[in-house]
Amino acid sequence: MNDAIATVHVRLRNLSRSYLEGERRHVVLGGVNADFSRGETVALRGRSGSGKSTLLNLVSGIDEPDEGDVIIDGEAISDMSERERTLYRRKNIGFVYQAFNLVPTLSAADNVRLVLELNGIRGADATERVSGLLDAVGLGDRHDAWPDLLSGGEQQRVAIARALAHKPVLLLADEPTGNLDDLSAKSVLALLDSMVRAEGGTLIVATHSAAVAAFCDRTLDLREGTLLAGEIP
Repeated sequence: MNDAIATVHVRLRNLSRSYLEGERRHVVLGGVNADFSRGETVALRGRSGSGKSTLLNLVSGIDEPDEGDVIIDGEAISDMSERERTLYRRKNIGFVYQAFNLVPTLSAADNVRLVLELNGIRGADATERVSGLLDAVGLGDRHDAWPDLLSGGEQQRVAIARALAHKPVLLLADEPTGNLDDLSAKSVLALLDSMVRAEGGTLIVATHSAAVAAFCDRTLDLREGTLLAGEIP
């Protein structure tokens, strides 16, 4: 465990989420409790459909829980309005989506730049930040490429650069290495780890990969709607 882990950064209390399937209600998460500390990287594992993506969406404020609280630095984002959650997420949270969610009409560089512009960072500072991040994820020669001309792995690396652009204190990643070869995956994990620790933030990564889980400080297993401490493989 890294020495930087000192204080609780993210706290989940009795978090529940369910969905209607026809006339039946399907419980995805039931009373989830967990603490995540600053400077910590945590792997979230579970079978497909276990609720990993749902949990990340609740932590980020994209979705609202049926019950319970998501508390970040003492603020209950689950009590915020949708607009307040959007503004909070824009400033404080980075999210690497499994489906990438790149803007198809923007180049790789402009997809990353957009996050900075939404946070009021423009001009030379933004250009330097964008260039440095794309270089760091191995896309130094693809700044001007459109998303539809990028491979799946390249799109994923753009999405990772975008998530890191505004130096978020909380980074959430949904299968961030799923489309990457082993060498690229290792370099991306090292980048995510270094950025999180440098900013004193927290990384929570949903993954099926034993290698990704082993890279993290600890592993949590999502089973039957609850989180259990897992063994690092």
